[in-house]
Amino acid sequence: MKVLLVNGSPRKEGNTSVALNEFAKQLANNGIESEMVWIGTKPIRGCVACNSCHDNRCSFTDDITNSIIAKMEECDGLVIGSPVYYGQPAGPVCCLQQRMMYAGSSVMANKPAAGICVCRRGGATAAFQSLNMPFQMTNMPVVTSQYWNILYGCAEGETALDVEGLQTVRTLANNMSWLMKKIATGDGDAPVREPRTPMNFIR
Repeated sequence: MKVLLVNGSPRKEGNTSVALNEFAKQLANNGIESEMVWIGTKPIRGCVACNSCHDNRCSFTDDITNSIIAKMEECDGLVIGSPVYYGQPAGPVCCLQQRMMYAGSSVMANKPAAGICVCRRGGATAAFQSLNMPFQMTNMPVVTSQYWNILYGCAEGETALDVEGLQTVRTLANNMSWLMKKIATGDGDAPVREPRTPMNFIR
């Protein structure tokens, strides 16, 4: 079993990576593999509602989105980590998550997921909610911990001093490992989904 860890910070070795590395170490303690992907600093497109995505691929191929969807085909869980900017996940993370969830929804469904936020001071709960909402719309079980998955730090590496935040991340890793193993060994297949029946409020 394997979890894809997406580092959504523009700083590859910043505080978000501290949190994700702590998560990865605890996964390993539970016998679960992980792969870390840094989204980098190149632009990531927002969704333009072209409705051309098909076969679990976005029609735009000039950024990292499709490669992450492809990686999720081989993974059993997903964690997205992001710094907090103005009470929201980093802009590229929002663009990536919206497109990968919409284009790759069948790849994501039924795989446990979680968001992790790192902030200097405030806004983390709003950003944390924003990270989790796409999971909830994609039939992904959202894994919880002993507290919201929020860590604090400003200077590089400062998050390593947030002992409660790191413990929260380790608990999250334990819970995700447990859930993934239960899903893998449990009886019965995933629920059969009803055909979607979208309804616009204004017709």
